[in-house]
Amino acid sequence: MKKSLRNKAIDLRKKGWSYNVIISRLGVAKSTLSSWLKEVPYKPNETIRQRVKSGLMRSVETRNQNRIKSIKSAKQYGKKEIGVLSQRDLMMLGLGLYIGEGSKLYEQVRVINSDPDIIRLAMRWFREVCGVGEDNFSIAIHLYPDTSISEVKKFWSDITGIRLRQFGKTQVDRRLNKSLKKKRKLPYGTAHITIKSLGDKRLGVELHRRIIGWIEAVYDQARV
Repeated sequence: MKKSLRNKAIDLRKKGWSYNVIISRLGVAKSTLSSWLKEVPYKPNETIRQRVKSGLMRSVETRNQNRIKSIKSAKQYGKKEIGVLSQRDLMMLGLGLYIGEGSKLYEQVRVINSDPDIIRLAMRWFREVCGVGEDNFSIAIHLYPDTSISEVKKFWSDITGIRLRQFGKTQVDRRLNKSLKKKRKLPYGTAHITIKSLGDKRLGVELHRRIIGWIEAVYDQARV
């Protein structure tokens, strides 16, 4: 009887069936099957290959769904941790932005970036923390060729709330060796936000010096 089962197992294996299929058909232990089939060449048949392929696809889909759930859960938790921004939070957040993206030289207040969300945050910081009035904003755009200047200006005007008449000269980068990837990544170019004093000393050199003072205070305490 056992010899008959062994022969059947070998025959099934030669026909390309997996251990699980053979076990389910013959009812033998996996350890016994391993002993019988250790020298039998194995090439999975079409049915087994399709099952493996289907299983891999399901596995990939499951991992992808789990990844999406994990990302969503982590983001929701992160948003809950932040809560509502206070004025102090906004001040420090904007200051961190200025440390990374703002001008520290020539005593001119300026932020340069291509990310609309960063520019929005900078504008709110300038208005609510630094007390900059609407007329004191100036903006210039740096972009690549084959882009509609009027559309780009409207885009940044909507993002910043800065009126079109306050836009400076648009600079177009026409260098032939510039990466095409960067052109595609920056469809609206880079926005240069500058604060002009217009006779108000608080918003000219003095504002820049105050911002540098804030930055130095942060650096001093970070060294402790």
